[in-house]
Amino acid sequence: MKTETRSFYEDAVSRTVSRVASQLDDALDLARLARGAALSPFHFHRVFRGMVGETPLELHRRLRMERAAWRILQGDAGITAVAFDAGYETHEAFTRAFRHFYGVPPSSFRPHASREGKDGALPRSFELAARCGVHFNPPGSAEPNVHFMSGGQPMNVEIKEMPELRVATVRHIGPYPRISEAFGKLGAIAGPAGLYAYPEAAMIAVYYDDPDTTLPEELRSDAGISVPERQALPDGLGEARIRAGRYACMTHRGSYKKLGDAWSRLMGEWLPRSGERVGEGVSFEVYRNHPGNAEEAELKTELFVPLA
Repeated sequence: MKTETRSFYEDAVSRTVSRVASQLDDALDLARLARGAALSPFHFHRVFRGMVGETPLELHRRLRMERAAWRILQGDAGITAVAFDAGYETHEAFTRAFRHFYGVPPSSFRPHASREGKDGALPRSFELAARCGVHFNPPGSAEPNVHFMSGGQPMNVEIKEMPELRVATVRHIGPYPRISEAFGKLGAIAGPAGLYAYPEAAMIAVYYDDPDTTLPEELRSDAGISVPERQALPDGLGEARIRAGRYACMTHRGSYKKLGDAWSRLMGEWLPRSGERVGEGVSFEVYRNHPGNAEEAELKTELFVPLA
């Protein structure tokens, strides 16, 4: 079962990598890629990033930049034409991006500026650092294999049978890192209403949209607190339900800034090896303490993923 599940995820991600690499001139339809992998866009983004080390959009951008660098090394393409083919609207924008990736402007990347022995320079390579081992393939090259991410610190993941959770919420629309604003509003209402007094009360964040397919200003999330059924909700709070069922729970200790990496490891390393598949429902975070009562290194966050 574990081998079959890992093969399912590896095959799905490998197909997506091949599709991205072979369609560099096309705009990415990330929702379509997710459907092809039989995952929701939200979960697909996390699985892909965890297994490959970059999102499909980052992979697409890098391969287009590598192709641009390869064309420049061929010496017969104009910089402006290369810039347009790489998806940049102006020569200046392409030059800034190229310098960021390669350390020099495109004009300095030309063959005459990078021959071995000339001013001590070494031959330039169009390949950028990539942990997955996938690079732009010039015409006639063999298709590379994907090197999936592995290793790192052991992950403490438990399978938990969770009851349905009733959550009092404040909706946040906008970049996910700013959900603290919604938690501030939640505290201003929930505190005076006594919602923190219940033993089962837990601070919860639910994220609904994939940042790779949704504009930052349109991302939806909920800052919430779990409440008992008998509790009436004060004005200003909404209500959400998190379905009962089996969940994978991983405990992250440390800065909230590292939560993205924790999600990537959970979805990209643990999940494919676990024999489990993502189920219906939402993923969510539970905060067992907060910066007001714990040092950053002692922050404890539980990550929950619904399982089939």
